[in-house]
Amino acid sequence: MTNNLNIDRRVIDTRKSKYDVYAFGGPKLDNIGQLDLTYDHKTGHGAYMVRMEPGAETTAHKHTTREEYLILEGDLVEPDGLVLGVGDYVIYEPGTEHSSRTVNGCLLVGFDSKA
Repeated sequence: MTNNLNIDRRVIDTRKSKYDVYAFGGPKLDNIGQLDLTYDHKTGHGAYMVRMEPGAETTAHKHTTREEYLILEGDLVEPDGLVLGVGDYVIYEPGTEHSSRTVNGCLLVGFDSKA
């Protein structure tokens, strides 16, 4: 039996991938890593993963695109005190501002796109 499927696929083993130093919205932060999956720094669109060490905090930033993220591990605390955990899915629309910090460490997958 011949399989005529034309599969155009990329697989990224995120468990073994090297994370770059986080550089979204400000200076590079050594205690936060980012792994670009489909994220394009020129357009500001695509998917990425962020791993934050315990006590890490992102730089406050204003969104020019829609930012969405899903917490996969750990905790994330928003500036208003909201504590997010595994399974929480967050959406920030363009024009919103925030920073995020973690107490125990965090792993998330994020998506930036047009609104």
